[in-house]
Amino acid sequence: MKRSGFATAVSCIDGRVVFPVSEWMRDHFAVEWVDMVTEPGADRIMTLGPPPTIDSIKQKVVRSVKGHHSGVVAVVGHHDCLANPVPRNEHVAYLKQSVERVASWRLSVRVVGLWVNEQWAVEIVADTGWRGTSH
Repeated sequence: MKRSGFATAVSCIDGRVVFPVSEWMRDHFAVEWVDMVTEPGADRIMTLGPPPTIDSIKQKVVRSVKGHHSGVVAVVGHHDCLANPVPRNEHVAYLKQSVERVASWRLSVRVVGLWVNEQWAVEIVADTGWRGTSH
């Protein structure tokens, strides 16, 4: 499959997450590059704030989508997160809310919530699809 273009990931700063997320997005969305917007405990931050941090993330995502024409934005949560040390089910709830938040920015992109599990494998837990409505 030929890869071209960009995708965007809003992820934790944890270096263990960067490679599996980037590779998964490259493989599943046939993109060459993944812009990474990082924040400790990104899934929690995207849900609970603080608002200035969410605004900063939004500005970076908008820049990626408009400047690099990213067609998909992922919000990522992961196992063993120091900044958000909660069980998987709480991460999944944060991811679903985060996906809705990004979708509310009306960027005309697919928005997905990704969970990186104990084996550092990526699972999709929320998806707006290509039309922008959550499943």
